[in-house]
This record gives sequence, structure tokens and C-alpha cells, in this order.
Amino acid sequence: MGLEYRAAAARIGSLIAFLALAGGQAVSAELGSMHAGRQTSQPIGHYEFCKANPAECAVRPRDRGRLRLNQAILDRISSVNLEINRAIRPLNDIDIYGRDEVWAYPVIGAGDCEDYALLKRRELNRAGISLSNLLITVVRKPDGEGHAVLTVRTDRGDLILDNLRDDVRGWRDTGYRFLKRQASYHTGRWVSLHDENETLVGSVD
Repeated sequence: MGLEYRAAAARIGSLIAFLALAGGQAVSAELGSMHAGRQTSQPIGHYEFCKANPAECAVRPRDRGRLRLNQAILDRISSVNLEINRAIRPLNDIDIYGRDEVWAYPVIGAGDCEDYALLKRRELNRAGISLSNLLITVVRKPDGEGHAVLTVRTDRGDLILDNLRDDVRGWRDTGYRFLKRQASYHTGRWVSLHDENETLVGSVD
């Protein structure tokens, strides 16, 4: 285990600490789960991605229960987030493809936020985590700019994997406004995320 990974793991000490708590109630209350609403429109980039990769957008996961989080799984999530953040060079779609809103797996060692999220989703799915718990999510940053991250749904709350930071955080600790994300029941569909997320804990997706 390298020094960089240990440093990132230390930054999520507050998440790891809950593993010693009976039932995880304290952490569930702290992290919470986003409140998802009805089906909504796909981001145009994901729509085009699905046209090019139809099999990836037609999955209806059989296992829709929330991921049971433990130390080993948390270590794996943190490792994937850090490794991909360090392996991929940030570069916008205009510079790579000559046009905006291209969602794709990084093929030249570079990509933008959606590409990081897609790759993390694939790697964690290969590690055994159900796609129902690996949801690409569209947010708005404090400066108003749109951004995409990967949400990992767990029984202890929703965690965020972000190409802008190497530590894994609870969604409430990101400073983002959450707009929409993939549905847990269908990889090609999206659901809205309510403003009530600031105060409401619960999820219907």
C-alpha cells in the first residue's frame, strides 16, 4: 500500500470509524441517503453514450439492495478513486474530440469528469459492486458550473467519488447541489434529485 493511498485513506477516517458502531445508526444519520424523485431526462452526453454503447444502458440490476459497506469494500472504493484520478489527465472534450459533451471511457489517458466517473463505475462493478449502487450523478458546483461524479449507494449512506479530490466523501460534505443521477433500477434511465436533499434523508430510487 503506497503512501498516497494511505494518505487518502486517512482523510476518510470519519467514514471508517463507523464500522465499529453497532448497527451503523450514527453514520447513517451523518451521511444520509439522497432523496431521489421521478424519472427525468438523460444528460445529452449520456444519451449519445447509450447510442454508442446500447448494452451498457439496458441493464436492469437484479440486486438492488444497498451495498453493505465494510472496511475491505471502503478500502477498494478509495483505492479505485485515487488510482483513476492519478492515472487520467484532465482534458476537456473540445480538446480531445473537437466538440462538447462526449461521454466515453478514457482511451488516450485523458478525459473530463464524466469519463472519470464512467471508468470508476466500470472498475468497481468488475470488483463485484452492483450497478444499482454505482450511479453517475450530475451536480452543480458552488461556482455554478455543471459537474459529474460517481455516487456509491451504501447501507451507511451515499458516498461520492470525484475527479476533483482524492478522498471519498459523504454526499453532504461535497458542497455540491445534486440535480439528477442514474436510476438504480435501469442503467439507461435517470431520476431527479430534490432540493430537499439538504434536509431530507431517504431514497426512493
